[in-house]
Amino acid sequence: MLRWVGLSLLVLVLDQLSKLWIDQHFELHESLNLLPVFNLTYVRNTGAAFSLLGDAGGMQRWLFMGLALLASGVLARMLWQLEAGRYWQAVALSLLLGGAVGNLIDRIVYGYVIDFFDFYLGAWHFAVFNVADSAITVGVAMLLIDAFFFGEETA
Repeated sequence: MLRWVGLSLLVLVLDQLSKLWIDQHFELHESLNLLPVFNLTYVRNTGAAFSLLGDAGGMQRWLFMGLALLASGVLARMLWQLEAGRYWQAVALSLLLGGAVGNLIDRIVYGYVIDFFDFYLGAWHFAVFNVADSAITVGVAMLLIDAFFFGEETA
């Protein structure tokens, strides 16, 4: 169990340190081109994924904090109750937990989530995201792969 908590903490620390670095070294909306398809761009997201409910007048902060608290509790319990040897699921749940707590901290401290990974193709930009969002995405993908392709076989 400790290694999985450690993985969640690693995600959380990397997330918070990267957000702190961006906040200290970039002005809001400042962008640094690193690759022909990638910028570091400092944005603040008051909504959920893809800025969903970002203009809801402030109530979304409390809604998303509550959802993140609930999700974190459920994920921690699932991780705690996971059978020994279920490494794939443990990694997935640990990534989800670390990411959820990382974004929860932002909402508590700032009232928004700091995002900065900006991938684009031509004039089209994907939603700007962060380390926590990346961990959540990988964790969900792992659980979906497990459910659809391996089911109970994965250990």
